[in-house]
Amino acid sequence: MKARIFQKPKNAMQSGRAGTQRWVLEFAPAEARKADPLMGWAGSGDTRRQVRLGFATREDAVAYAERYGIETEVMPAPVRTLKIQAYADNFR
Repeated sequence: MKARIFQKPKNAMQSGRAGTQRWVLEFAPAEARKADPLMGWAGSGDTRRQVRLGFATREDAVAYAERYGIETEVMPAPVRTLKIQAYADNFR
């Protein structure tokens, strides 16, 4: 089993940072998706794609993965850069 551990980034449609401090463990797909011959919907028999586990800290997520023998890849949180400007700068 392979999984990745990451921090969920802020949604572009939200102004606050609610839910961005939690770490998420998400399993990698075990098989490719294929089109259903009858309906044409994309799907697969891999049920682990539906599982997303949330943790308070990165260390908790790594400890969980080690406890259950899950091979993980930890993705660091992207560095936030703030573009500070005054409202009057829009009119220059």
